[in-house]
Amino acid sequence: MQSQLDDLFSFLRFPSISTAPEHASDVLECGQWLKLKLTGMGLSVKLHETPGHPVVVARNEHKEDRKTVLIYGHYDVQPVDPIELWDIPPFEPVLKDGRIWGRGSTDNKGQMMAHVLGVEKTLKEQGELPVNLIFLFEGEEEIGSPNLVPFIEANKSELACDIIAVSDTGMVARGVPTMGYGLRGITCCEVTVKGPSCDLHSGCYGGAVANPATAVARLVATLHDAEGNIAIEGFYDDVKPLENWEREMWAQIPGVSDQDMIDQTGAPAVFGEPTYSTAERLWARPTAEVNGIGGGYQGEGSKTVLPAEAMAKFSFRLVPNQDPSDISEKVKTHLEKHAPAGVTVEVEVGHDGKPYYSDPNSVYGKAGQIALEKAFGKQPVLIREGGSIPIIKDMQDILGADSLLLGLALPDCQIHAPNENFWVENFEAGIEMNAILLKELAMV
Repeated sequence: MQSQLDDLFSFLRFPSISTAPEHASDVLECGQWLKLKLTGMGLSVKLHETPGHPVVVARNEHKEDRKTVLIYGHYDVQPVDPIELWDIPPFEPVLKDGRIWGRGSTDNKGQMMAHVLGVEKTLKEQGELPVNLIFLFEGEEEIGSPNLVPFIEANKSELACDIIAVSDTGMVARGVPTMGYGLRGITCCEVTVKGPSCDLHSGCYGGAVANPATAVARLVATLHDAEGNIAIEGFYDDVKPLENWEREMWAQIPGVSDQDMIDQTGAPAVFGEPTYSTAERLWARPTAEVNGIGGGYQGEGSKTVLPAEAMAKFSFRLVPNQDPSDISEKVKTHLEKHAPAGVTVEVEVGHDGKPYYSDPNSVYGKAGQIALEKAFGKQPVLIREGGSIPIIKDMQDILGADSLLLGLALPDCQIHAPNENFWVENFEAGIEMNAILLKELAMV
């Protein structure tokens, strides 16, 4: 494993933070390093410029009688703040206690490199791959992949494939191989509640004009009923119902019980739609969440002010059959309808992404399950992911191919947080899983 760990450590040392302009050259250098690595494996590689960060595409020699597999990943990473909470310099990776520590170790460089090294292993042992391979690696996932959809649309024929494999998701628990077949979509908005033309003295004017801070709190409270059901009219109309087999399987999956959720989050209790389990609420039910709320004086001590305006930021996670545009309109209508008297409400719609769903028991899904079972020595569980990766749905729509979500991350990998880490055992299993996956897909 030493040479494989050396490759990953070299990859991790690039501070490829896509959101920070001062790291643009680091992202480029990381993409160039990746191109050299893939070229050294005997693949044909191009580093494509975009209006932002580059896209790296690599392929073997394609033959007409073979299946075409596209493997997607991203080489950009999240910022490292707050830096003081790291136990190591985030771009000086170390191996300790069976884990690889460093920014990007799990999201997504470690998982992505497992596929790269799995392909390298097969090429060294067999001399060729059993499938037509396309690697598609971007440097902008952490900022919403703004240039990838136009790139895919412009290169649709070159990226045509039968199935897509992605390892940018998670496992439910250590030693439990996990295949995802769904992702929640998302739509976001920000509401600004305005009252008087400027901040007012709360003694001179309190009780005579509406307080925007109070109004925004009341508005937020209209999103749910007391049990956690979303109260926006028509919000649930198009939700895809859970299948019986899903409810039965998810009831047996470790790591997602009520107590597990309490232990993982530190919350005093679980909360949500009362007729659904924690797993069901996470993976197959939509949400309405307040991501930020504010207005008025925030400093130390008191300032008896009636603020001129207040705000709240919302995100709505969506499930199959829900459309972000439709939900955005329903949310906007709801917020405007429930605006308290004495204030005005302005709603600004933000970014969105469609939910993703595929059949986990298709011939490709079965191949993915076999690869996970052989690599981890245990039958995988099938889940829908609670998070959103909008590009997965975009690729399904543009390329007409489903994705196998073969996550290698664990709940304690601290993705996007200080001290991000990746279990070595999962890195090794991911390399093995890739080699098996390509063989199984070749036989479909």
